Amino acid sequence: MEYQTNEEGFIPRHIGIVLDGNGRWAQARGLPRSAGHKVGIQKIHQITEDCIDLGVQVLTLYVFSTENWSRPRDEVNYLMFLAEDYAIHELSELQRNNVRLQLMGRRDGLPVEVLNALDKAISATQTNTSLILNLALNYGGRAEIVDAFKAILTEHAQDIQNDVNVNVDESLIAHYLYCPNCPDIDLLIRPGGEWRLSNFMLWRTTHAVFWSTPVLWPDFRREHLQEAIKIYSKQRMDQNDDS
Repeated sequence: MEYQTNEEGFIPRHIGIVLDGNGRWAQARGLPRSAGHKVGIQKIHQITEDCIDLGVQVLTLYVFSTENWSRPRDEVNYLMFLAEDYAIHELSELQRNNVRLQLMGRRDGLPVEVLNALDKAISATQTNTSLILNLALNYGGRAEIVDAFKAILTEHAQDIQNDVNVNVDESLIAHYLYCPNCPDIDLLIRPGGEWRLSNFMLWRTTHAVFWSTPVLWPDFRREHLQEAIKIYSKQRMDQNDDS
């Protein structure tokens, strides 16, 4: 995957966004938190089209973390319903926009109905080429690294048993991460005003530009995405000038 440029400068290949602020958005309007989550999921459609228009190649959205299971049961159940509903009803739009959908996270623990809907959309879009859209669902950065090492140990068990040296380097670990076809994140966006990674993409954010905005996710617009990309582009150009 190559970097693209436009009149605004460098376009990040891979953008990650933490979908933060749904609950606060709803509460500020006297609405239940579920209303904020519904609007937050609906925003995925627009941000996907915006990224395609701007030339982004991979978009990863932090939808539900491994820590989110500790939330109230009703809230968790509704979030799972929204994930299933998205996969079912957005499939035609994913196809129209030539978007490839991927699940980034642990399958264990997700309801079978959610997995069935996601698997159908993932299978139907696997040859699409305009954009890779990763839904980080039941995702944790530490869990991803742990699962990578478990997979390495399992796949190389015979070599380990026979005292054959297994060259565990960065490229091998990266091969066993979730969605290994994706490059590292170039730009990490955090709506909601927080300045934390929150266990998101720990391995792939080593060289990412981090941008936080007080704008809550349901209010996030194309102009905010463009602002973040301009900051990223300036960082890239400054690095080129220093090299």
